[in-house]
Amino acid sequence: MAVKEITPEEAREVLKADASAVYIDVRTEREFANGHPVGAVNIPVAFPDPARGMMANPDFVKVVEANFPRDKRIIIGCQAGPRSTAASRMLEQAGYQDLANMLGGFGGMRDAMGTVVAPGWAASGLPVSSENGGGVGYESMKLKIKS
Repeated sequence: MAVKEITPEEAREVLKADASAVYIDVRTEREFANGHPVGAVNIPVAFPDPARGMMANPDFVKVVEANFPRDKRIIIGCQAGPRSTAASRMLEQAGYQDLANMLGGFGGMRDAMGTVVAPGWAASGLPVSSENGGGVGYESMKLKIKS
């Protein structure tokens, strides 16, 4: 089953129409804290490593599994698209069935010339939050992993 791709506007409509749907923001904790879609939760698919650039989060799938069942309707987004595409594939391989990758991410996808090819959530004028407290931030999400 291929992961669906949806626009930020379509993602907003899904979240408004289906209160049980969840938006997983797979950006870093710092990116998430600087602004994210209202109602999103943060589970980074990678972490910044000063020596090597971005390093995969070895607990990504485990944290998602600890928080959401495999039949949960999940929208995945990042900053521009590549991380959410990778995260979507990982969750699909883990058996998640109702996944949608949000094109353009939070900040928008640009081509090599810098032209926006897919506007992101923020540029689409959709509601943004900087709430990073309990229940939405990565620290609280990873606490649910069973040791």
